[in-house]
Amino acid sequence: ALPIGDPNGIGPEIVLRACAEVKNADIIVVGERKILEFYSGRFGLPLPESIHDPGTETEVQPGVVTPEAGRATIVATKAAIRMAQKGEVAAVVAAPHNETAVYKAGIDFDGYPSLLARITETNPDEVFLLLVSPNHRIVNVTLHVPLRIALEQLTVERILKAAHAADTACRRFGIASPRIGLCGINPHAGEKGLFGSEDEEILVPAVQQAKDRGLDLAGPVGADVLLAEGGYDVYLAMYHDQAHIPIKLAGRGNSFGLSIGAPVLLATVAHGSAHDIAGQGKADPAALTGVLTKLANLLKSDSQ
Repeated sequence: ALPIGDPNGIGPEIVLRACAEVKNADIIVVGERKILEFYSGRFGLPLPESIHDPGTETEVQPGVVTPEAGRATIVATKAAIRMAQKGEVAAVVAAPHNETAVYKAGIDFDGYPSLLARITETNPDEVFLLLVSPNHRIVNVTLHVPLRIALEQLTVERILKAAHAADTACRRFGIASPRIGLCGINPHAGEKGLFGSEDEEILVPAVQQAKDRGLDLAGPVGADVLLAEGGYDVYLAMYHDQAHIPIKLAGRGNSFGLSIGAPVLLATVAHGSAHDIAGQGKADPAALTGVLTKLANLLKSDSQ
């Protein structure tokens, strides 16, 4: 299922373009038909064969951040997740949302992983965002919270849950014995307390307990060195930018995000709603077509 994201961002346009390009997946687009018809007419793009209209009523205002659009984003995404829960679709690929629009709608939302956790009734502390690029797979141990709060959220148990989710996800990718690299919290992973005690107090015990549970977790190592040298199947990043910067350096068309740890697979592009170019025919669907293609291939290999 493919919810269109924020209807006033580039979501509807890249959804239409991606559906016209991707040939290896059966796609059900989730969003208001009138919005899809608007963008179809503006850009001369074909309408998808399968559209599930969740029944919201949103004024088409390309480039405008509105609470109505934020509400429509969440309604469509929820509908897509419920379709996956019922077995009507194998996974969900969500077009980009706009967090300001959702906030204006008065909806408690800090990203797709937490939304997925609530809808599937999964412990939100066990659902994480995995970012994938040609060079790295990186799990965000903390995500859309201020850095000060992220540091408060880092515990041994949270890191162990992230490591378990990373291990399980990599096995679904066909990696029999995933090797997990742990990014340090402080510069040089604290350098034995010289630059902070958190690495020794939190990360070192987490590594030992992970090994006791049969997980191949190594570190902590300073994130700059660890990610530059490579050698691991997946990495655990301690906060948002530590994960997102190396992923986005690979380019928009080469990376995507996947929520892991819940019973429903939910992927999304690693870029935003780009309201500044919405409705202008400039949006590049490469990232979305890449996600759809890669996830379809993953699901096919997982079922064999």
